[in-house]
Amino acid sequence: MRFRHPDGSVVHLAYCTNVHPAETLDGVLAQLRDHCEPVRKRLGRDRLGIGLWLAKDAAHALVTDPAALRGLRTELDRRGLEVVTLNGFPYEGFGAEEVKYRVYKPDWTDPERLSHTTDLARLLAALLPDDVTEGTISTLPLAWRTPFDAARAEAARAALTALAQRLDALAELTGKSIRVGLEPEPGCTVETTGDAIAPLTAIGHDRIGVCVDTCHLATSFEDPHTALDALAAAGIPIVKSQLSAALHAEHPHLPGVREALAAFDEPRFLHQTRTRTATGLLGTDDLGESLTGDVLPETAPWRAHFHVPLHAAPAPPLTSTLPVLKDTLAELVGGARPRTRHLEVETYTWQALPPALRPRSRPQLADGIAAELTLARDLLTDLGLKELP
Repeated sequence: MRFRHPDGSVVHLAYCTNVHPAETLDGVLAQLRDHCEPVRKRLGRDRLGIGLWLAKDAAHALVTDPAALRGLRTELDRRGLEVVTLNGFPYEGFGAEEVKYRVYKPDWTDPERLSHTTDLARLLAALLPDDVTEGTISTLPLAWRTPFDAARAEAARAALTALAQRLDALAELTGKSIRVGLEPEPGCTVETTGDAIAPLTAIGHDRIGVCVDTCHLATSFEDPHTALDALAAAGIPIVKSQLSAALHAEHPHLPGVREALAAFDEPRFLHQTRTRTATGLLGTDDLGESLTGDVLPETAPWRAHFHVPLHAAPAPPLTSTLPVLKDTLAELVGGARPRTRHLEVETYTWQALPPALRPRSRPQLADGIAAELTLARDLLTDLGLKELP
């Protein structure tokens, strides 16, 4: 979906396909047919943006077979789909029964992460619509926080510097500008937008910036205005933003609240949980840890890294951080000029929701994704953007 900003530029809205598990190229093609095109039709649009997730095997198949890449581009066009952004964070196995810490491997200290992201950049340059010259890729925020020392930090910096050089060469070769954004996430070396400033300043290249995920931002209790202004003051580009909402518990000391939270403690993904105290953030790596004993203080709200559907906040006594998303979006595109032009709805946890809230069929999932995109569209038009055909 495309929108005209009051400054005349085009802002793109997509939804991320990591909600549909697929490790192979055949699986990706099936996603387009079984999920993405039905979502487009529900929205009544001739064209729908998707934030494509290409796992290791799918990316390798496309890089090594030009005919397969042409075939994917043809299939996108045929189904009324377009790609301006990729999710390069998960490498493989994102649809496994247990993902947890594995999603952070390989990290930016491993040469395979550089190789994979380079492949993604080349593929995106070939998949961009003919009238689009800029593409974006989100990636993990260097590494999980342990083990990470000065030597690993230098290895990650060197890898990202090499990536920037490759992106420069790709732009010269293709005329397509691809930028990559580190996605701050609780528990990682770069947990907050503030944590991103030092390593990105050290790299010092405008093709490497930040992907602002509004669930992660909210989980870390970051103020959108303060966070984004700090990035701007440091000259760090906001490459893209993922529109998502975290789980919020206002009164975690109440038994009913803890019981409601326990329903979201599931085995597939990590749900880092945070609370704000007078001395700073305290947290756990997963929601279940927070519910065991007295690990976290209960005198202030808790937030958990659980991407809940944008249009459907959990039932009381829980809620979502949708207000943080709205405030962030106003900061991103509500001003005289947009701070980013690539927005991506990223609720990948539909099948990890408590059983009663999960979609029971493909049509129900398509309905839910379309409802999320409709909400995002309405937020954008309320900010003065005009939806384009």
